[in-house]
Amino acid sequence: MKKEINLSGGIDLDAAVENSGKRIDGRSADELRPVKFTKDFITSAKGSVLVEMGNTRVICNASVDESVPGWMRYQNVPGGWVTAEYSMLPAATQARVQRESSKGKVGGRTMEIQRLIGRSLRAVVDLKKLGRRQIYLDCDVIQADGGTRTASITGAYVALKLAIKRLMEEGKLKQDPVIEGLAAISCGINKETPILDLCYIEDSAAEVDANFVMTESGKIIEVQGTAEGAPFSKDELMEMMALAEKGIGELIVKQKEAIG
Repeated sequence: MKKEINLSGGIDLDAAVENSGKRIDGRSADELRPVKFTKDFITSAKGSVLVEMGNTRVICNASVDESVPGWMRYQNVPGGWVTAEYSMLPAATQARVQRESSKGKVGGRTMEIQRLIGRSLRAVVDLKKLGRRQIYLDCDVIQADGGTRTASITGAYVALKLAIKRLMEEGKLKQDPVIEGLAAISCGINKETPILDLCYIEDSAAEVDANFVMTESGKIIEVQGTAEGAPFSKDELMEMMALAEKGIGELIVKQKEAIG
């Protein structure tokens, strides 16, 4: 169930797409929304960044615990661990979202997303080089206009790298355990046209909705794709994959600029 609310002012999507082939915000099919990383956004965190993708804004913080989860100690698993938590502030959408803490449990969508963030980051970390410590990545959506899970992954990577950089400066790590870069982006098909980085109004009207998590070298960590109506073809999947590769390449450049 999609809970992100349209922040695009009630624009008519069909009319906008038909207008000279442009999308509702004037972008071309293969164009990202404006992207901005503000590092050290929360000064008390080991690594922190505010990632903005269009009207979607997520605060990503990395905290370090100098111990590992109990199951790792019990099973004598070597190395450390990277995990994530995800949440959406009540006012992140036009219709207030109830805090999950007041419900007394974490919702299925939240659980799915935070597991996705955690396993995405672990895919590019040598956990043995991390040592016997755990890094928590907290992703808090302060404004939602589509693509919150992909923005969270992209921002969490920056927060992780900033935390690792600080641990190395403090002499707690001798080697960088991060193997390579990664980022994530949404793609979709609207009116039979593959498009990159969907805002909420595009996402809600898309015939196909997909998310891609990929490494800097082009390897795939995860692909999530759903037909909202008629099934999509292998060729359409490959078209979305090509868009995702382009968008993720551009995001990784911006991540490196933010990390320094």
